[in-house]
Amino acid sequence: MAETEEVTAPAETANTKVQAQTAEFNEVADSGSGSGENLDILLDIEMPVTVVLGKTEVPFKRLLQLAPGSVLELDKAVGSPAELFVQGIQLAIGDVVVVNENYGLRIRQVLGGETMRSGKAGLPEKAAKA
Repeated sequence: MAETEEVTAPAETANTKVQAQTAEFNEVADSGSGSGENLDILLDIEMPVTVVLGKTEVPFKRLLQLAPGSVLELDKAVGSPAELFVQGIQLAIGDVVVVNENYGLRIRQVLGGETMRSGKAGLPEKAAKA
């Protein structure tokens, strides 16, 4: 049976009292069937993936001066690992490679769950907004 509690209305109707009841819900039992099917649906969801080669900060004036052939120097040296992010959370680091005339990322290390859950491996705010 639900508990009832007397609640006083706001000051403008201070003489009015309202009865409130606490709702009770039954626990949902796990049917066990079909859980594999639900997981299969999730496995087909596409996620946005970002690979960060490096970062830099430049004044807005410099951005306006960019033209074809302009070069922006990044904060990482040639051969440094690139960072792989999935929805803004760093998942792995790896080396940039060329695959059939496209860039690719050879995974060097997949980061552990604690690093990912703690938020320490997230995209820097400036890179996430870019």
